[in-house]
Amino acid sequence: MTNCIFCKIAAKQIPSNAIYEDDDLIAFHDINPAAPVHFLIVPKLHIATLADCDDSHAALLSKMMLLAPRLAQEQGCGYTPHEDGAGAGGFKTLFNTGPNGGQEVYHLHLHVIGGPRPWRGQR
Repeated sequence: MTNCIFCKIAAKQIPSNAIYEDDDLIAFHDINPAAPVHFLIVPKLHIATLADCDDSHAALLSKMMLLAPRLAQEQGCGYTPHEDGAGAGGFKTLFNTGPNGGQEVYHLHLHVIGGPRPWRGQR
């Protein structure tokens, strides 16, 4: 996609505050964070929305979801379970899909949002 901001970030045409990159994914801090920790995990392959994914994207989606807790931990909002079933810390993962889902950039991306309960009071 020639006008996709996330494709341009993945191609290094636009700078980002990257925290992770490999052959398939790039992760970077959100430029308009909703919480103390807010980063995006973005596939380098242009896929417009989660609704556009099919079985051929299963490995990529799995890789994104498994990367989220690792990066959350590195960014200071990981979850540490306790033996009693409770735990400390934590983060939220979110795919916005389509206009009613709040999607603003039509390139699949996973939000990872954390910190001391940044969504308190939101529903």
